[in-house]
Amino acid sequence: MSNEHYHNHHHHDHNHGAHGKSLVISIILNVGITVAQIIGGLISGSVALLSDAAHNFSDVLALLFSYIARRLSGRNRTLKQTFGYKRAGIFAAFINSATLMIVATFLVHEAIDRLIHPKPIEGVIVIWLAALGIILNGISALLVKNGAKNDLNMRSAYIHLFTDMLTSIGVLFGGFAITYLDWFWVDGLLTIVIAIYLIYSSWAIFYDSLRIFMQFTPTEINIEEIAVRMAAIEGVKNIHHVHVWNLDDHEMMFEAHLDLQSDFTISHFESILEKVDEVLDQYNIHHFNIQPEYARNDEKSLINNQDH
Repeated sequence: MSNEHYHNHHHHDHNHGAHGKSLVISIILNVGITVAQIIGGLISGSVALLSDAAHNFSDVLALLFSYIARRLSGRNRTLKQTFGYKRAGIFAAFINSATLMIVATFLVHEAIDRLIHPKPIEGVIVIWLAALGIILNGISALLVKNGAKNDLNMRSAYIHLFTDMLTSIGVLFGGFAITYLDWFWVDGLLTIVIAIYLIYSSWAIFYDSLRIFMQFTPTEINIEEIAVRMAAIEGVKNIHHVHVWNLDDHEMMFEAHLDLQSDFTISHFESILEKVDEVLDQYNIHHFNIQPEYARNDEKSLINNQDH
């Protein structure tokens, strides 16, 4: 026997369409920035501009994933997709972060070479394209800011855009240093700083998405603590064979075997499940499956290492 429980909060988001349009406009603006900075970086010889283009491309991917996630979130579950498309965004985040770290590593290699062998750079092009990045990223950030107040997905997109605007400001100052002081080494230094930031920010996303794919226990969950609280429920003898994992970056799943003190009726077991629900609700776990057992001769440890 098992029990599963959801807390569903159905509400109509009247701004859903407006937020979707804001994301589309921001995607178009950032595609324009990325293309312009790649072309400008190749013409001017600025690796910093190319690294900023990579950062802007990460914005394009992040915004695109946010848009797709909003579209997919409205799809119903089916017999073929019993969880719907819950992990589509996680998969996209994994690919996005892994790709960005590879690109950033390549940029660091190029930047070190530039520091050792400085090359003339067209600083004026760097200045104008960095200024373009500041303006268009600023507009994009303003477009999604309203939706970021109550939506984690939109908030992530807003942070991407805002930090990229700050990066473009750094490139702008680098352009002035190159143009008026002939500090060509600044380009390599800025590239390394931006690349390290890309690796730092991408690693957290890569690691979190990997943890979800591997179905590791969420970091905020203490299984031993939950087991002690469940064992304290009247009628419960032992809890074992526990599994806790994330379905996506919001929803957690819980399953376990519950060893009962007596051969209870189903209605009595339902009252025990209500207490289990109260315990798990405090850990923000709203979907669980419990297998009741009585006098069953099986291994009773919390984690079973003999699963087949």
